[in-house]
Amino acid sequence: MMAVGATPLAAAGAADPFATADLTAKSPAASIAQPTLVLPCDFPAVSPSPLSLSDVVERALCNNPQTHEAWANARVQAAQVGVSKSAKLPALNATGAISRNETNGTGGQIGNTTSYTQQSVGLSLSYVLYDFGARSASVENAKQVLAAANAAQDTAIQTVFLSAVQSYYQIFAAQAAVQAAVEAEKAGAESLKAATVRLEIGAGTPADKLQAQTAYSQAVLNRIRAEGDAKNAQGVLANVMGLDADTPVLIAPPAEQTPDENFERDVARLIDEARKNRPDLAAAEAQIKAAQANVAAQKASGMPSLSLSADLNYNDTTVSDPFRSSALGIALSVPLFTGYNTTYRIRAAQEQVAGRVAQRNLLSQQIALDVWKAYQGLITETHSLQSSADLVASAVQSERVALGRYKAGAGSILDVVTAQSALASARQQNVQALYGWYIAKATLAQAMGQLDFAAVAAPPAERRTP
Repeated sequence: MMAVGATPLAAAGAADPFATADLTAKSPAASIAQPTLVLPCDFPAVSPSPLSLSDVVERALCNNPQTHEAWANARVQAAQVGVSKSAKLPALNATGAISRNETNGTGGQIGNTTSYTQQSVGLSLSYVLYDFGARSASVENAKQVLAAANAAQDTAIQTVFLSAVQSYYQIFAAQAAVQAAVEAEKAGAESLKAATVRLEIGAGTPADKLQAQTAYSQAVLNRIRAEGDAKNAQGVLANVMGLDADTPVLIAPPAEQTPDENFERDVARLIDEARKNRPDLAAAEAQIKAAQANVAAQKASGMPSLSLSADLNYNDTTVSDPFRSSALGIALSVPLFTGYNTTYRIRAAQEQVAGRVAQRNLLSQQIALDVWKAYQGLITETHSLQSSADLVASAVQSERVALGRYKAGAGSILDVVTAQSALASARQQNVQALYGWYIAKATLAQAMGQLDFAAVAAPPAERRTP
């Protein structure tokens, strides 16, 4: 079985005179592999210990079909570079034939049959000496398309990287939501018990008990749904890692981090950095250069070409002596009129350049929007985390007071239910803000084209060894 990170060309032992295998990454995740890894994607199929965030991301990059597809596309284009370079070398062809021939009526005599055997071998050489740069333009086009394919692989890596980070944190967000729902269910059960006791001693009403029962049933339903969401989150993470959704995956909890409210606030500089680092913008730039090279190739196709040809043949028949023939020549091909074919191909290539430029400009604007939205999202989650923590603290106190007053006969069941509902909502918001902050950090890094293992690593003292 071939190793995950092996290059198929090398594994097959195929000839690669133009070294095209060296023009692409060595694995689906090689361009962003951790420096501590001996080989890209070198890890056991089943981990004996819970996976950290870095472990999850590494497996996602190595196993996700999206990164494999991007890697394959890059290697396809690397081979196309070899195809274009091969046009600069001479072509050598060998031919051979053997035939058995019969003729009737030879010499005017009907029924007189003559049979003979003919054998021939030949060797021909052709070499384009000069073509006004058509081959060079073709090579340049292939190189630029390869650059775009390599950048597209980096884009796929960034996309899968962010999906893995989001899926990782969403598991813990879902688990925390389950815990919050369990706490709400316990509070609802306690309220129902208190309402039942008050009804039994004649201090309460049946309406109070029914209202408490309704609130408790709603809490149970919320807990069941939260548990379902948690299972779905586990399936999503397994899917991102290239596994079946029902594959159990053990993951280690994230290291706790304190939000920094003093992070970079110069959005214009962040946008400039993003435009320098985003691989999809680099791919768009390479596509423009490839289209420009195609214009040059189309223009050269309408120019004369000078070729060298050589032939060597040997023929042998049973009715005559064998003979040899050879030829050496130089041919000049001048396209005088092609029905305006070349004219329109040049025009189409030029318009393709304009289209590529428009795509690049559109993407550049989108990058600015991505950074702006991700930056604002991080600010929002940072402030929301602190506010939601304060909200939980006050909601806990409110719920305790409301329940205590009700048990003492001073409050109403409506006050208790309202306070418990507010507490459940506050806990849910706090959970979403906490893990939303982690995800917002990764989203901003991805929007800037800087999402890598360093961006999601735990502080040195808190890093776990896989």
